[in-house]
Amino acid sequence: MISTTQLAKRLGIPLKDAFSKLANEGYLERVDEDWQLTEKGKENGGGYKDSPQRGRYVVWPESWATIKEDGDSNGAEDGKFLTARGVAQFFDLSANKLNHILSELGWLKKGSVKGWNITDQGLKLGGIQTEDQRSGIPYVRWPENITEVQSLVETVAQLKGKASEKRKLEDSIEGDDGFREKFEAKHRTTDGHFVRSKAEMLIDNWLYMAEIVHAYERKLPIEESVYSDFYIPTGKVYIEYWGFENNPKYLERKEKKIELYEKYGFNLIQLEDKDVQNLDDILPRLLLKYGVQAY
Repeated sequence: MISTTQLAKRLGIPLKDAFSKLANEGYLERVDEDWQLTEKGKENGGGYKDSPQRGRYVVWPESWATIKEDGDSNGAEDGKFLTARGVAQFFDLSANKLNHILSELGWLKKGSVKGWNITDQGLKLGGIQTEDQRSGIPYVRWPENITEVQSLVETVAQLKGKASEKRKLEDSIEGDDGFREKFEAKHRTTDGHFVRSKAEMLIDNWLYMAEIVHAYERKLPIEESVYSDFYIPTGKVYIEYWGFENNPKYLERKEKKIELYEKYGFNLIQLEDKDVQNLDDILPRLLLKYGVQAY
């Protein structure tokens, strides 16, 4: 995050003009003698920092420093920012397909009527929420380097059938104790998944019978090589089953995974052995917190 002063310097404009531009576009407002973020400013990634010397001041995503001028909603490229169409063209996809991929990754969510709204994860990647000036339909612009984000590149390749990702366990927290190599995925579930334990089989079967679309061992959309037990794209929620609480190495692995979930602000449901025996009572309540209805 950078201050408005730093933003102005990087854009090559006077500080006064930067404040005026941000205010005119609805990101800032003058309250007494201070500049404060509007709701629009907050929604688009603006925040505050506190300094002993300067007090409280406004900060912006560093990616904003690449915005040179206002754009429109039709072009593929807007300065150093791209619309969904521009990102889609890079990957040789339709804009509609690209938006659904970004939604599955948890960077977007559908608008209440039409269009797309950015999520907290999308904001962290430098995306900017905006809307069509004529229709008011919301959409998101992305920094040009979004095309280099590993999780997006891998997902597109997998969906095109061009790459079968080989897990480098030695580079991940999964490889610290050889957990996934020790416990082969040999339990076949009702929907055809092969999972690593009977407990995971029960969870998978429960999700399938509840008609909840889910993925097994989906890689988290982060740079670290980490895989969730289950992922439900509808609510952008991950499920982890902790089954070896008496194993010190497993507990260390568990702690590291939870830290990553918290670091990136992912929705997480944690299940233990006692929960697996009462899935009908526990999972509907936990899933509903994230807007996922069961039964």
